[in-house]
Amino acid sequence: MSAEAQANLGALEQSPRAFVRDPVMLEFLGLPDTGRLLEATLETALMDKLQQFLMELGKGFAFVARQQRISTETQDFYVDLVFYNYLLKCFVLIDLKTGPLTHQDVGQMDMYVRMYDDLRRGEGDNPTVGILLCGSKDQSVVRYSVLNGSEQLFASKYRLVLPSEEELRQELQRDREALEIQKSLRDENETP
Repeated sequence: MSAEAQANLGALEQSPRAFVRDPVMLEFLGLPDTGRLLEATLETALMDKLQQFLMELGKGFAFVARQQRISTETQDFYVDLVFYNYLLKCFVLIDLKTGPLTHQDVGQMDMYVRMYDDLRRGEGDNPTVGILLCGSKDQSVVRYSVLNGSEQLFASKYRLVLPSEEELRQELQRDREALEIQKSLRDENETP
């Protein structure tokens, strides 16, 4: 049975990108999808339903800490949620953002990941992964930041309610268009 499990796990893609869902469905929290949602409210709701959140995140996640402090010589910083993925053998930091993704959020998470690698990553651990879980994301912010092409930093949207059929169609169309733009940019860069 052990050999079969290892064979099945070996067939899975082992990059962090394969383990990060986008969007993350948080309907199980029962939070309203209207009005101003505070990050602390979202964090508390996630902690109250930790088992369901772990299942929504995907395979191999184990909870480590909430509001974990990491410090420089002069400042303290607090990472919203810290997990360890035993399949990827790395820490996963999650920063909750109830509004749209900003370049400041990206810079903050980049710093958290670098600090965590330097201060907390153990021997044998792979590089830390940072996930910005945000209400919405602007593809331009992703394209022109360190998120673009990164295997360690990701921005994932969350949704508090399941999308309607029409919303799913629109999302698929936006994804299709984004993929076509990426492909044409790659083709332009490869042409001599």
